Amino acid sequence: MAEIEVNQGQTLEMRRPLSPHLTVYRPMLTMMMSIAHRITGGALYLGTVLLVWYLLAAATGGAAFGFASWFFGSFVGQLVLFAFTFALLHHFFGGIRHLIWDAGYGFDKDWREYLAIGTLAASVATTLILFIAAHLA
Repeated sequence: MAEIEVNQGQTLEMRRPLSPHLTVYRPMLTMMMSIAHRITGGALYLGTVLLVWYLLAAATGGAAFGFASWFFGSFVGQLVLFAFTFALLHHFFGGIRHLIWDAGYGFDKDWREYLAIGTLAASVATTLILFIAAHLA
């Protein structure tokens, strides 16, 4: 707390206002999608590092590429690839949602909810479709 001197040695306590916290707000789908958009953006950094590792292993030669291929073919590697694919697609569809907003559309309550549900549904559906297609090929 800061103190301000008023008159003749008297001090006045100044209480700074606190920014509202998550406990103040009721969680809404659009808020959760915004948080997920930020988290998936961060997760894409880790996924890009893994992609670079795979490409460097392919350029390096047999043993390194064999290990990278083994890792990405393992159960844990498949989970990592699934999560990276979901993060990429969720961030992509969230970006489209923001592009629609930037164009000046979709701000009324119903459309905000539709866009949030659409972002989640499209990212889950395309992730599943891509993984099913990759495992059937």
